[in-house]
Amino acid sequence: MNVIYNSEHFSVLAYPAQQGFELVDKDAGRMRFLYGAAASVFRAEIDRIPEEARDFETIDALLDGYCTGSASPIVIH
Repeated sequence: MNVIYNSEHFSVLAYPAQQGFELVDKDAGRMRFLYGAAASVFRAEIDRIPEEARDFETIDALLDGYCTGSASPIVIH
């Protein structure tokens, strides 16, 4: 597991062995795990953001779109 993005509102963790990403919405207490084709699409969307536009606001907006409606609540056992 590698933390590849961390802002006040979101974190993204990469799982290279599973070829997946865990998206964590800190404000809403929810997460979503992407793997396979969904992970590839996510990576492509990140790569399409021009380097000069890769700021917290832009990336957080993309992550919010991924987490809204489809992320699961974070449950601690």
